[in-house]
Amino acid sequence: MKKQGTPRLRAQYRCAECGYAAPKPLGQCPDCQAWNSMEEEVVAEESKTKVSRGLADFSSAPTKLSDLAGEGPVAARSATGIAEFDRLLGGGVVPGQVVLLAGPPGIGKSTLMLQAAARLSPALSVLYVSGEESLKQVADRARRLGIKGGAITLLSETDLSKILAAMDELKPGLVVLDSVQTVHHPDWPGTPGSVSQVRECAAELLRTAKGKDTVVFLLGHVTKEGALAGPKLLEHLVDTVLYFDTERHDLLRVLRARKNRFGPTDEIGLFEMAAGGLEEVKDAASLFVDSAGPGTCGRTVSVAMEGSRPILAEAQALVVTTRYPLPRRTATGLEYNRTLMLLAAMEKHLRLRLEDKDVFVSLAGGLKTGDPAMDLAACMAVLSSARDVAMPADTVYIGEVGLLGRVGRVPNLEGRLKEAAKAGFKRAVTPASGGKAAAGRQAGLTVVPVATLQEAAENIDGHKVVDTGTIDGHNA
Repeated sequence: MKKQGTPRLRAQYRCAECGYAAPKPLGQCPDCQAWNSMEEEVVAEESKTKVSRGLADFSSAPTKLSDLAGEGPVAARSATGIAEFDRLLGGGVVPGQVVLLAGPPGIGKSTLMLQAAARLSPALSVLYVSGEESLKQVADRARRLGIKGGAITLLSETDLSKILAAMDELKPGLVVLDSVQTVHHPDWPGTPGSVSQVRECAAELLRTAKGKDTVVFLLGHVTKEGALAGPKLLEHLVDTVLYFDTERHDLLRVLRARKNRFGPTDEIGLFEMAAGGLEEVKDAASLFVDSAGPGTCGRTVSVAMEGSRPILAEAQALVVTTRYPLPRRTATGLEYNRTLMLLAAMEKHLRLRLEDKDVFVSLAGGLKTGDPAMDLAACMAVLSSARDVAMPADTVYIGEVGLLGRVGRVPNLEGRLKEAAKAGFKRAVTPASGGKAAAGRQAGLTVVPVATLQEAAENIDGHKVVDTGTIDGHNA
């Protein structure tokens, strides 16, 4: 599959007497010995650098937008049957969609793709291309997962020309390439995984997917920093970019959408690695909320939003006296700078002395979130640990805390309260601006609206957790 080169212009010098050509001007022609006979001319030559046709062939005639606006959806989606996966994709895959799935080694990319391919095989013929494993290894994994095969065709190949030939012959509706860093383009120099190889292979696959309405899943490697290996152009070419955001030895797998032309980008999918493969996590509260009983200091529960999904999250805090001049501040799962801001607001508005204390704040279960609704729960957890007073185990704390110590409203408060009530909680401390409106609609859940940090600290079971009029026992 040779590509047309691009002609380029260069200057050369030719003798007017004998026609001798030289790459640079000469005073005397070396052939006929004539003086001042060399004349400059411009010639075209074929460039040695090939030009990819991956995007050039994917074109159409100029069409008015008004002519296409009334045609309705381009194509129906094909659901994988894996609810957590379909949520990220926006309900399923679209014909011609190119999806990039990246993650650290051993996290379950190949397992998830094999499970998704098996679910889609009754509706779409599947070509599973493995560049890292033999056919027997892929078959052994399918046997462990309980997958019989169906319309799945396996191919162990790294030559892109042979992969494209197999696609032309089989005409599959779904292609899984594991992985894009192992495939090489025969017409381009460089080793598999190099910048030029990854770019050109992805461009050829994109052209084929768009031209034949074939769904293509590209599995990609990541660097030790967690970024996708290869050129950044790879993420620009594809339609959807999914990342596994977790550690290798953690049982919980969090799948996030970084880019999606056909669906949302603020959703997450939760999976748990089991003996039979990746299993969906439908009850997230059991993973992110510890089963500690009442009387535990430094523990509060909130409801964070990941896209449109409310997730119960537990904030844990440990405040201990330090003997060093610079106390430590550590935040795990929460934004570090925001945690420092919350601690400063507590020192100012709750008169809490933390200059000689080490403060450690963490979210249980390895959850990472930037939802500001976790602010109030983090503050109450720090206050609970600092005063050795346990917060009520049946209460959730939802609200954003600002620099002025005020508890601000958060989006989708009603959905958060419904999730808390479903999990068995009885009380909810919420922002005063939105708690009253939602209180009457929550069966079995008492909503306590608060406007400031002081109100949140003074309205816990009718007693004060912190005395805002004194500092360490002395009058302010």
